[in-house]
Amino acid sequence: MKLESKTRFIILGGLGEIGKNMYALEHDSEIIIIDAGISFAELTMLGIDYTIPDYTYLKENEDKIKALFITHGHEDHIGAIPMLLQSIDIKNIYAPNQAAELIRLKLIDKNIRFDNLFTYKSDDVVKFKYFTVDFFRTTHSVPDSHGIRVKTPNGVIVTTGDFKFDFTPIGPMADLHKMARIGEEGVDLLISDSTNALNDGISNSESSVDRALNDIFDTETNSRIIIATFASNIYRLKHIVETCYKHQRKICIFGRSMESNIEISIKGGYINHKELFISPEEANTLKPKEICILCTGSQGEPLAALSRIADLEHKHIKLRPDDVVIFSSSPIPGNASSISRIINKLYLQGVKVFTNTTISNIHTSGHANREELKLMIRLLMPKYMLPFHGEYRMLKSHADLALMCGIPKENIFILDNGDSLILDKGKISVGDKIKMDEIYIDGNRVGEVATQVIRDRKIMASDGILVIVSNIDMKNKKLLSKPNIITRGFIQVNENEELIKMLEIKASLLITNKLKENMINFQDIKSFIQTNISSYIMELTGRKPIVLPIILDIKRLNQTDNQSN
Repeated sequence: MKLESKTRFIILGGLGEIGKNMYALEHDSEIIIIDAGISFAELTMLGIDYTIPDYTYLKENEDKIKALFITHGHEDHIGAIPMLLQSIDIKNIYAPNQAAELIRLKLIDKNIRFDNLFTYKSDDVVKFKYFTVDFFRTTHSVPDSHGIRVKTPNGVIVTTGDFKFDFTPIGPMADLHKMARIGEEGVDLLISDSTNALNDGISNSESSVDRALNDIFDTETNSRIIIATFASNIYRLKHIVETCYKHQRKICIFGRSMESNIEISIKGGYINHKELFISPEEANTLKPKEICILCTGSQGEPLAALSRIADLEHKHIKLRPDDVVIFSSSPIPGNASSISRIINKLYLQGVKVFTNTTISNIHTSGHANREELKLMIRLLMPKYMLPFHGEYRMLKSHADLALMCGIPKENIFILDNGDSLILDKGKISVGDKIKMDEIYIDGNRVGEVATQVIRDRKIMASDGILVIVSNIDMKNKKLLSKPNIITRGFIQVNENEELIKMLEIKASLLITNKLKENMINFQDIKSFIQTNISSYIMELTGRKPIVLPIILDIKRLNQTDNQSN
């Protein structure tokens, strides 16, 4: 093997989407992976919980994989690790402390034993034959967030992970000095977070949210306060706890993910005042002014704690007219209608609701706005740039910023999942694309639900299903009785008797005609009925339900029954 061979950067997820972040670096006999996240299902993905990257390429090159590196502990960066470990032999995982604790909890939940999970700090260095990996501290909404630098035989790659620049953060400051030093030493390719590339200016400091929450606590002194926020936003949870401590309120938690993150954060020393946390039973004995309820459901999730509270279905919490509910979050794209539904229900109960507005600043993003993205580019001074972590419009906006900061247009790449870049002695070009599919997680089923299944679910949701049950005598090629039509989600049978009769007649004619042919089988008959009935229904109704023919050879069934008796 020659060191002069090329280095390959492969994108496995995180482009053209929010979430599912994952990519790999390959040089000769070695592969290292960075992040392994999930993407939560869109409303159109009926029955799907979330999606994960396609691991086919990694499985084909399993013997080369040396390690998985994690930038931080959010689900879109660590959520797919249990599925990855069940599919592929990953020798080592390196993660910062908070992420490592969350990963351990995930593996325990899935009953997966993995002994080579190592915690790294910002001054650590991990070396392999071809790759040298080190880290720099960034600011994000979860503790221990890091960017990663990888030195390869053909150049230096830096990924920022998710980041923002907050000069008055709740946690430690980002290591700007190390970023600048890395930039001085030379960066060939920068892979940078594009989530907020459409937002002008600089994102608000997390400390500004602290002040806004304090103002509400100061004003609503006699009310019970219910706060819904992201369970993974540890710094938000930290200053909610500090605010409760200052205002002498106990805290009751609802939501499994909230409980897990609080537990890990107390253990890691990120959150203090453990004595403030009480059980629901204790909370019910306190006066409203003495309690703060911290719960999941800030995005209107139907099964989350806040939704059940708003629907008056929560077994521990009953809303009171003088309650105050705070949404310390902003809507994720696609969730606005769900959140509005919850807010309306809360108002109907007489509850006062605070949401994030220009007047009430009770949330700030953990991602960099445009001016912060420019600052990262200026600090690291890369030769080439790959906008990452975002929909296409975000990637394009970030690419425009890179151009403004002096990176030549031909050195800026807007790519897609499955694409690759080739590093060759400091020069970078677009490489071959690897074949990738969407991998859906449906309950405990991984990858069993294909794109065709999703299409079928959408059809059933919009146009329903029509089943045609027909009894035939295959030997004598006869239809023994008129087909039985069963529908679900297509039409109301008792209100569409004429249509049902027309479908019965049409199906009878189709089956009778098909049985006259030589050399036919059950599948031939089913396909023939399916094609022609679908066209007939479309012609009559303008709709296209899934048509499912069931053909029963009654004579053969009777013979089988007689033999068994």
